[in-house]
Amino acid sequence: MTDRLLALVILCLVLSVPFGAALLWTTDLILDFVFFYPLFMSSLWMCGGWYYWLHWERHWEWGADVIPPPLRGDPLVSILIPCHNEFDHGADTILAALNQRYTKIEVIAIDDGSSDGTGAMLDQLALDHDKLRVIHLAQNQGKAMALRMGALAARSEYLVCIDGDAILDQNAVPYLVGPLLNHPRVGAVTGNPRIRTRSTLIGRIQVGEFSSIVGLIKRTQRVYGQVFTVSGVVAAFRRRALDRVGYWSLDMVTEDIDISWKLQRDHWSIFFEPRALCWILMPETLRGLWKQRLRWAQGGAEVFLKNISNIWSWRHRRLWFMVLEYCISSIWAFALMLSIGLWALGAFVALPNHMHIETLIPPAFTGMVLAMTCLLQFCLSIFIDHRYEPKLSRSLYWVIWYPLAYWMINLLTTSWSFPKVMLKHRRSRARWESPDRGIKAPTS
Repeated sequence: MTDRLLALVILCLVLSVPFGAALLWTTDLILDFVFFYPLFMSSLWMCGGWYYWLHWERHWEWGADVIPPPLRGDPLVSILIPCHNEFDHGADTILAALNQRYTKIEVIAIDDGSSDGTGAMLDQLALDHDKLRVIHLAQNQGKAMALRMGALAARSEYLVCIDGDAILDQNAVPYLVGPLLNHPRVGAVTGNPRIRTRSTLIGRIQVGEFSSIVGLIKRTQRVYGQVFTVSGVVAAFRRRALDRVGYWSLDMVTEDIDISWKLQRDHWSIFFEPRALCWILMPETLRGLWKQRLRWAQGGAEVFLKNISNIWSWRHRRLWFMVLEYCISSIWAFALMLSIGLWALGAFVALPNHMHIETLIPPAFTGMVLAMTCLLQFCLSIFIDHRYEPKLSRSLYWVIWYPLAYWMINLLTTSWSFPKVMLKHRRSRARWESPDRGIKAPTS
């Protein structure tokens, strides 16, 4: 079956579930799914996050004076930093990477056709620091190509990859590389990104998102053994694993999701390491947030379509749960969109009783259960993550706005990107643009 035909079949199946429910059964079924699926997933994330903390995390020592465990054999570690128009933030990123407490490192900055002063800034830093090397690409080739070039130039088997505007914690390298040394079947380790930009409501909401949503999801996925994606902003890779799967794909919008699936299809494990902190910049405007989340949604759909036809052998069975979760989440987004559409249409047109939606506000008991579940999830995430960010509890007030924002963003990005990718699968080179990096970026 061709990719285009398969994409049309998948699109029809995903769309037919909520629309079929509306036409053949009752909108009560759709509303129950819309309200209770997030409740189920939230409970799953909390259970997974709690188990991860009990089984591993609570035994770890943590604090400003805690020295990371030594790396067996003191191997050389290569830190790769792809840069595109990073003149404003790149120097801080490079200096933080060079300032690692683990000193047996080399830092490779890849200037991917920047149009500002990034190249000259990197060259000047290289003159001042012997451990820094700079690679210049004449034209913008995309982050995946920049990472490939850095990996080929690296002298180490262990590659730590961070974005050109991220601040790597001074203890991050041992935590990222340790699992690669101690577990020969681990192909990648994803770190723990923390938000630096907090000057607007959008920025503050994302502080809670990365702890109460992203952090719990990563812990849960680590428990059941398959991680949907490493963090593109901070992750470590085993070069041999990358070589086996052909490195990062050049035609994927989100190279981090794609490389995660490629590694796991080749039976490499991915670990999550919450002690490997990296302070990152995130959008603080609606326009910047929309562009970022749309790219994430499109990248997830591209990777889903790329893998859906060749993971059904028994040897890939551990990926089936991720596929199922992605399909149900997409169906949920279209079910929510259909519910809003029928509710709005019912205000102007008399619909059959089984298609009429009186209100989108859940019943009192259902609403209370959802609210209490969200609050419990936020409190659990703050309890787990406060050791890495002691002032995290201050974001609890702002996080209460996240469920509504998350629902609407997920609805809009999925409904826009999923059909687009299913109908026209991307095959051209994926190049990057300078993203929204926030209004004010305080240091950690």
